[in-house]
Amino acid sequence: MTDRDYVVTKHGTNKEGNHWCTRDYGSSGTGHHYSNKDGSFYYQNPNGSKYYDNGAGKATFTTPDGHVVKLQK
Repeated sequence: MTDRDYVVTKHGTNKEGNHWCTRDYGSSGTGHHYSNKDGSFYYQNPNGSKYYDNGAGKATFTTPDGHVVKLQK
């Protein structure tokens, strides 16, 4: 593992120009990151939690059991 606690195992850019990558967190599992041209980004973590930032000051965090928390930056 690296000092970031994950290794990027796959990555690319889709036809809309948005970047994505798959992250290997070792024994914790894999996660995904998406970074979009509009400034928004999204993380899906190995434990099933999710984080979405719309790039304009609003974000949501979804717990592994599906509870959504709205965040202000």
